Amino acid sequence: MKYTYIENIADFVDKEVEIRGWVYNKRSSGKIQFLMVRDGTGIIQGVATEKDTEPESFSLMDNLDQESSVIVRGRVREDKRAPIGYELSIGSLEVVGESKDYPITPKSHGVDFLLQNRHIWIRSSKQWAILRIRAEVVKAVEDYLWERGFMRFDAPIFTPSACEGTTTLFEVDYFGEPAYLSQSGQLYCEATASAFGRVYCFGPAFRAEKSKTRRHLTEFWQVEPEIAYAHLDDSIELASGMIEYLIERVLINRKRELEVLERNISLLEGIKSPFPRIRYKDAVKKVNELGESMNFGEDFGAPQETVIGKNYDSPVVVTHFPREIKAFYMRKEPGNEELTLSFDILAPEGYGEIVGGGEREFEAEKLKREIKERGLGEDAFKWYIDLRKYGSVPHAGFGLGIERTVAWLCGITHIRQTIPFPRTLGRAYP
Repeated sequence: MKYTYIENIADFVDKEVEIRGWVYNKRSSGKIQFLMVRDGTGIIQGVATEKDTEPESFSLMDNLDQESSVIVRGRVREDKRAPIGYELSIGSLEVVGESKDYPITPKSHGVDFLLQNRHIWIRSSKQWAILRIRAEVVKAVEDYLWERGFMRFDAPIFTPSACEGTTTLFEVDYFGEPAYLSQSGQLYCEATASAFGRVYCFGPAFRAEKSKTRRHLTEFWQVEPEIAYAHLDDSIELASGMIEYLIERVLINRKRELEVLERNISLLEGIKSPFPRIRYKDAVKKVNELGESMNFGEDFGAPQETVIGKNYDSPVVVTHFPREIKAFYMRKEPGNEELTLSFDILAPEGYGEIVGGGEREFEAEKLKREIKERGLGEDAFKWYIDLRKYGSVPHAGFGLGIERTVAWLCGITHIRQTIPFPRTLGRAYP
C-alpha cells in the first residue's frame, strides 16, 4: 500500500493508500462515520462504514478525540462534493498517539489564550494557510534573486553598532563588552557587494520598539539585496519586480490556501510593475488632503501609510524622504542636502510599508560627517567607512519585510499571525 500525502491524493484515484496524520474533526450519521484527517499538506475526509471498515477500526473511531495522531488506510475515490474533490473510503485505522482535552476547540478563543498556545494554534486551518503562504514567499524571494545572479550570504546577529537608530537597540553583554542584536544586515551587505557585486542577506532583525500596533514585532525577518554600481532607480526596479513576482507565485502555488483564508484575490490579480511613484513632499500634501494630519519632516505613521495605500490599487513608491527621518548612510539628493535618495513601497488596502531602501553614501568624508553630526561615534563604524576607501562605487539596495508582505497577501489584520512564533511587546513565550 502506498504511503502518500494529501496534497498528492489526485494521483491515487481508485487506489489503496496510507495517510499518516492527525484527526482534525469527526462526525457520525447513523452507521456511517466521517473522519477529517490532516497531514500537514492538506485535509481529507475519510468515510468509514460497518461494511467496508475493519470492525476494530470502526469501533476505535468512537473514542477518537481532536488531534489524535492516526494512520488511515483506504481507497481514494473522486467526489466533487468533497472539499478537495476526493474522499477516502477507510478500510483500517491505527491510533499512534492519543489526544485528550485539546484546548483549542471550534468555539471562539481570546487572542491572549491563542498566543499562549501558539505551539498548537498553528495546527488550525487558517494558521496553516498563512504559514504555507509565508513559506512560498520565502522560497519565491530567494528564487527571484538567484535567477538574477544574486548570491546569498549570512550577516551576523551580534553587531557592535546601530544601523537604523540607537533608540530601538537590544543591548546584550558580549563577554563584558556591549553588543547589540542586529537591526539589519545591510551594512554587511554593502561589504559583500564590493566583493561579489550582487548579494543579499536573509534573516531575523530585532527592534526594541515599545509598540503594540498590528504592524510591529520585536523580531521579524527581512530579505536585503544590495547591488554594486547601482542607483536609486535600480533599487526601485528590483524591489517592484520582486513584489510582482511574489504575487504571481502565491496566486499560482497557494490558491487553495488563499481560499481557506477567503482572500479576495481580485485585489491582487493584475498588479504589475512599475508601480506609481510619488515624492515625499507630495505624499505629505496628499495625506492632509485625505484627512490625516502630517507636517513636512515627519515620518509616516500607520494612519498616514494607510490613507496613502488606500488611495492606490497597487503598491505605491514614495521617494526622496528628508534627511532627518532616514538612516545616516542614505546618500543625499544632488543639489539638495536636506533630501535623500531613498524610497518606501507602501502596500495597497492600508497595509503600510513593506519595502524600505535607497542609494547609499559612497564618499568617505560625507559619511564620516554624517556619523559625527548624528553623534554615533566613528570608532564603531571604522570598518564601514573603510569600504569607501578601497574602490568605492555607487551602490543601492533595500529591505523587504516578510511578515508585512505576508499579511498583505493573506489579507489578515495582524502581523503576529504571519510568523510561527511571534515576539511582541511583553511576549516571548512559547
